[in-house]
Amino acid sequence: MVRARMLVSALLGALLLCASAAKAQEREPGGRNEVSVQGTGFFTKDSQGTGFSQHSTDTGGFLISYRYHFNRWLAADASYGYARNTQQNLTTPSALNVQATVHQATGALVVTVPHSVFRLRPFLLAGAGALVFDPTSYANQSVPGVQSQAKAAFVYGGGVDFPLVTHIALRAEYRGFVYARPDFGLAALNTSVTTHTAQPSAGLVFRF
Repeated sequence: MVRARMLVSALLGALLLCASAAKAQEREPGGRNEVSVQGTGFFTKDSQGTGFSQHSTDTGGFLISYRYHFNRWLAADASYGYARNTQQNLTTPSALNVQATVHQATGALVVTVPHSVFRLRPFLLAGAGALVFDPTSYANQSVPGVQSQAKAAFVYGGGVDFPLVTHIALRAEYRGFVYARPDFGLAALNTSVTTHTAQPSAGLVFRF
């Protein structure tokens, strides 16, 4: 009789553990942590200020992100991105061109739809960070005296994940950055203008 009770208790305990594990798996399919690697576009809006216009060449780059899921709908995201473009300050009689490597470092909160829709998991994000503009020494694409400069940025966006297997998914994402135009430490390039960069991206997500 005692053995029977012990067996029943053991079976009930095993069932509870299995139920708990299944519930946890339902909450966090694939795990709470994820790393994504994506190719990106980098498209900055033209702007006007202090008598001349500013244009940045369209370019591409990459984005690496780490995301921690607190639960099925809320996560924290830390990202690093890289791109290279030319900031063209169009003046008369000639243009001042500054080619720069753009590093981005951002943190954001992410809200994900708890249940997939046609296997897609949409999400929205918002946060802040910095864009660091580091001038290159490429001939005809630099101005004497320019310096590296960091600009605070607001980031927002969203996207969708499409699971391939339990721990791997495809991701399509859009991020927008709002920040002040860089002047690279030169008063002649300072326009005090706020601009916007659009960053569409696509890549793989690895969850664990």
